[in-house]
Amino acid sequence: MQSKSSAGDLVPLDLEIEATCRRNNTERRRKILKDITTSPILEEPQSSESSSIFLQTRESEIGSPEANIMVEDQPRRVTLENYSSFVVLQFFTSIAWPEVQAHNITYPHSLIQLIQGNLFHGLPNEDPYAHLATYIEICNTIKIAGVLKDVVRLSLFSFSLSGEAKRWLHSFKGNSLKTWDEVVEKFMKKYFLESKTVEGKKAISSFHQFLDESLSEALERFHGLLRKTLTHGFSEPIQLNIFIDGLRPQSKQLLDASIGERLN
Repeated sequence: MQSKSSAGDLVPLDLEIEATCRRNNTERRRKILKDITTSPILEEPQSSESSSIFLQTRESEIGSPEANIMVEDQPRRVTLENYSSFVVLQFFTSIAWPEVQAHNITYPHSLIQLIQGNLFHGLPNEDPYAHLATYIEICNTIKIAGVLKDVVRLSLFSFSLSGEAKRWLHSFKGNSLKTWDEVVEKFMKKYFLESKTVEGKKAISSFHQFLDESLSEALERFHGLLRKTLTHGFSEPIQLNIFIDGLRPQSKQLLDASIGERLN
């Protein structure tokens, strides 16, 4: 088939008009891009169509001022990569390493095994006082020059805990526990039941010397009551008054005589 052009000439009819249109558009875009790359940036494009393409290309490269302002005002985008990044911890343990005079401290492996044979898990049926008593006995089996007993106890205490008790110890801020007394106080407050505290305070406040008990034996038993309930809250003056009030008259006289000799 043929059609007439505006000049009256016969023009062959293209049956693949869509393919031809695509080829023509591709050739036109290639020509426009070639003109842009070969001409200086400040040179004005020749045709209005190429000018429009040129301006759109430049705006996409540098962006409009309004777009830049909007980008700056938008909050920073948070991706999954931000959540996957980790923070390096400065401290990995809640117990601070104590200062010692010794340059090198090495604990025997057998000592660690003994401590781990007396693990405390934080279960309701476990006795925290019995755990501490056994732990201290084990730690007392070793002596290191220039290292105090409390330093050994503080350094190895985490090895005696497991499960929930271990997680409890790690819940404190890094290097926040600096003394053995502080660790014992927090440990007993956490795992020593309130009912046991009340019972222990009652036993301390009602202390009385037995009829067949010597002064030294009574004193040792009284100290045992204090150690058994470390959360009793009695100050040293109150402890002394409770002990003296619980003595028999003969022991009080003996104690007064002993104190008088030391004062003289």
